[in-house]
Amino acid sequence: MTGERLAIHRLLADAPVTGEKIDAFLKGREFPVVEGASVTFVFRGDVEGVNLRHWIYGLESSQALTRVPETDLFYGIVELPPHSRVEYKLELRKDGNSWWVEDPLNDKRAHDPFGANSVAHGEGYEVPAWTQTDPEARAGVLEPFRMKSRVFGGVRGGHLYYPARYRTSRRYPLLVVHDGSDYLRYAAMKTVLDNLIHRLAIPDMVVCFSDSPDRLKEYASDEAHARFLKEELVPHLERTLPLDARPQGRCLMGASFGAVAALSTAWRYPGFFGRLMLQSGSFAFTDIGGGNRRGPLFDPVVAFVNELRKDIGPMSERVFLSCGVYESLIYENRSLVPLLSESGMEVRFEEARDGHNWENWRDRLQDGLSWLFPGPLLMVYE
Repeated sequence: MTGERLAIHRLLADAPVTGEKIDAFLKGREFPVVEGASVTFVFRGDVEGVNLRHWIYGLESSQALTRVPETDLFYGIVELPPHSRVEYKLELRKDGNSWWVEDPLNDKRAHDPFGANSVAHGEGYEVPAWTQTDPEARAGVLEPFRMKSRVFGGVRGGHLYYPARYRTSRRYPLLVVHDGSDYLRYAAMKTVLDNLIHRLAIPDMVVCFSDSPDRLKEYASDEAHARFLKEELVPHLERTLPLDARPQGRCLMGASFGAVAALSTAWRYPGFFGRLMLQSGSFAFTDIGGGNRRGPLFDPVVAFVNELRKDIGPMSERVFLSCGVYESLIYENRSLVPLLSESGMEVRFEEARDGHNWENWRDRLQDGLSWLFPGPLLMVYE
């Protein structure tokens, strides 16, 4: 779309820009303003300056908005490819101080353990219908669980999801989810499971939403964590629940460091988990030297991935990976795909125009889960 056709340029062309004209421009309009690939961010207020703060890797993370002369209106135009989804905040400056706020003109929000961000949808992006509550979908049951761990010397817990038609006379696949509480809270995963099962995209399954009190240590290719999963958690669940205790009935998944935990566990115990779902894995590695640019928290991750890349064997049967193209981790995830494929495993990789966040991971759940565990409807077409 040419510049003069943008709404903000039509306002600027109608000089002088008065308060009344700004009021009319803002009234009844959704912000940011999406016009083709052009997305216009707008702020109005008594401040000296405004910066757009976003998480699009490859672009400057802070972009100054332009003040319309002699007004309190600021604007900035960003080109976003179709189907993009971007989280952002606005940095406001006044009297030598600066602070970050959510966009007051935009009611779209995404939440994570650190708070909330405003969300911009590029042209063509829509929140998937299967992530929203469907009154026709029978609701599964979510119950807390606790178990003693000899590996960690204490009690571990989380939540167990049972499908709506759960019967002890049947056998169910098991999905173990790292950062389980966050997947439930920020990726609407219970709602997603209810909907995908209702739509026959995936079979009925039991899901263990597991959490760690020290995820940055335990998820960073920790041998004790892997042993807990393989020797304690899964055997405990298979003893007490009607599960399909075969590799093809077991799936391990996670995002970011959780994906590292899933992959490193499968690497330590090849063949035990027949399905892996790895979202935006923090698969940092070094081609040369021993250091890494991401800091000491990544040292055990780098050591694992470097070792993994030397000789990848068939540790699982099917592996689904996804990553956002606006993430700094896109290179690491892309580079891992051919290595996993060459090992003989069946691998699928999906990229999205999104960042390192929970709604990106939410939006990939249908494609990942339905490929790893095709339901009755999808199996007809496979």
